[in-house]
Amino acid sequence: MTTFAALHRPGSPLLLPNAWDHASAAMLAEQGFAAIGTTSLGVAAAAGLPDGTAATREETLRLARRLGKEPFLVSVDVEGGFSDDPSEVAELAGELAAAGVAGINLEDGRADGSLAPVALHAAKITAVKAAAPGLFVNARTDTHWLGDHERETTGRLDAYQQAGADGVFVPGLAEPEGIADLVRHLGVPLNILHSPTGPAFPQLADLGVARVSLGSLLYRLALGAATAAALAVRAGRPATGPDTPVPSYAEVQRLVR
Repeated sequence: MTTFAALHRPGSPLLLPNAWDHASAAMLAEQGFAAIGTTSLGVAAAAGLPDGTAATREETLRLARRLGKEPFLVSVDVEGGFSDDPSEVAELAGELAAAGVAGINLEDGRADGSLAPVALHAAKITAVKAAAPGLFVNARTDTHWLGDHERETTGRLDAYQQAGADGVFVPGLAEPEGIADLVRHLGVPLNILHSPTGPAFPQLADLGVARVSLGSLLYRLALGAATAAALAVRAGRPATGPDTPVPSYAEVQRLVR
């Protein structure tokens, strides 16, 4: 078991915050998070590109190579692998593993709102594990995220496990009973996306979840905070309050090793 895989403990889950650039990843790591994920939305939006359309392969790989040099574990969101050719997805996985990445998030949702065929996504997983056996593959299904596909969840997850997935991810699933049922059914760790309206982190731990991701939440919060600060200054109000943490120039510079 790799160090990263060992962090996936049912009942004592890995809380994975998702960064979008080097500075956000380094600041989160400084706060003691055991591993850092990336958010495909944040990486895509920061580059002026749409998320989920296989448009950010190079941006994702560039960030992964930078973060892979750091002394913290990294899991990279690669959408659907940026290709429907399993051999091309496997090639990407090999590049990420060589860069020092510990894991990837590989999703079956598509930009048009459909789901990739089960056999195709399973083939991608198998190809990735053959090319980079030590890479933790978190197989994501968007059955709940897209809606109207919830009944496919168990069958898809079973196929992805059989294909070699090290863990599975069901964003959009927030009902405690449904989460508990999946935990009992699965033979690999279950990853749940944190939702402000869903179960809190301690409750997810009690349900047996092994990993909780923050997804694009931090990136969206950062955009909102930056915009609110600019509007406050324009309106003649203070940009920050007494409880607003603002890293100094020197602190941000220090993040660059």
